[in-house]
Amino acid sequence: MKIIILGAGQVGGSLAEHLASEANDITVVDTDGDRLRDLGDRLDIRTVQGRGSLPTVLRQAGADDADMLVAVTSSDETNMVACQVAHTLFHTPTKIARVREAAYLTRTDLFHNEAIPVDVLISPEQVVTNYIKRLIQHPGALQVIDFAEGKAQLVAVKAYYGGPLVGQQLRQLREHMPNVETRVAAIFRRDRPILPQGDTVIEADDEVFFIAAKANIRAVMSEMRRLDESYKRIVIAGGGQIGERLAEAIESRYQVKIIEMNPTRCRHLSDTLDSTVVLQGSASDRDLLLEENIADADLFLALTNDDEANIMSSLLAKRLGAKKVMTIINNPAYVDLIQGGDIDIAISPQLATIGTLLAHVRRGDIVSVHSLRRGAAEAIEAIAHGDAKSSKVIGKSIENIGLPPGTTIGAIIRDEEVIIAHDDTVIAAGDHVILFLVDKKHIRDVEKLFHVGLSFF
Repeated sequence: MKIIILGAGQVGGSLAEHLASEANDITVVDTDGDRLRDLGDRLDIRTVQGRGSLPTVLRQAGADDADMLVAVTSSDETNMVACQVAHTLFHTPTKIARVREAAYLTRTDLFHNEAIPVDVLISPEQVVTNYIKRLIQHPGALQVIDFAEGKAQLVAVKAYYGGPLVGQQLRQLREHMPNVETRVAAIFRRDRPILPQGDTVIEADDEVFFIAAKANIRAVMSEMRRLDESYKRIVIAGGGQIGERLAEAIESRYQVKIIEMNPTRCRHLSDTLDSTVVLQGSASDRDLLLEENIADADLFLALTNDDEANIMSSLLAKRLGAKKVMTIINNPAYVDLIQGGDIDIAISPQLATIGTLLAHVRRGDIVSVHSLRRGAAEAIEAIAHGDAKSSKVIGKSIENIGLPPGTTIGAIIRDEEVIIAHDDTVIAAGDHVILFLVDKKHIRDVEKLFHVGLSFF
């Protein structure tokens, strides 16, 4: 696929890295020559320096025969104009734009071919807000991912000493919970993936990914670790777009405080939010945290744009008694360094956003793609289309599907029913199939499995 990416920042760079390794023809456009040189040195891609909304620059990038334009510069307006130019002059089939400003996003009548021709809108702030909200709903989870509009969820937890299943074989999960259907999709042990078998023994500190119907998630989590109590008191450091959206989404169910440095922003938050307490000051101010009884906080969330400020305020909050700490980290190199110590969960906004972008880039009928383990693995939701003649999966039991190495099918969603996958489970037309890949180089092979042969048409 020939793809033009506008913007060589964190999201654009990460997307180029994901796609370049999958035999796509990638061109990255940016005004910053240094960023482009850095990407060009590391990846097998073309780079063009210039403003991505200009027709001449887009033509130079290959817009005449591009399959897709992904506009993820830091400017909403540049992204929207680039999509307009690509549509009008180059008839680019698929146009994706990152739009952050809520005033644009709430006007859905703006984005269609007769107005601003954007096929897919990506709002990183909303993606990250939803991601954090799911983590708040499942205390103790490292990652929570929705499939088929939330009917099934994939959850990552760390197995702790004392958990009922630690030291036991996976097949005993069924004995512990005879009425709950679940499947362990993968295990990461000391950062190495293990494909789970019935005789696999769960060890303390294993990172266990399991899939189940949404209603059963808490029961399965209790088998891996002692369940954390639900959060009540939440402190948010940073009243930017993510902090504001999150507070708005959760303030009716939790006691929420926001600490924000900017006085103007504080006034805006006070006027906008209903029951959230807004405090002006620095989240790294020890006296302020003590004054606000940080030791009583069940969860401290550092959501500013400054990685160092987020890390320092999180470490301070944990030292002063906050029970759980989550931190946004924009630099991917920091994420593995800090997660699991004093900072319980490090959240990478670009990895959360990349999954949404990848779902629209993948071939085959791929509904969603989620990066796991900071991009080391992927979970994919694909729809089985066609019939037994035209499809490589329909009418076949899972044990007879030629799955690529390191790939497992975790569950199937059929209408409203969540079916946990077993070897003899047969896939039917219209099934949403949840696959887990620990080796991303086989993504193309997975896509091919869900291509429909011409005989279907």
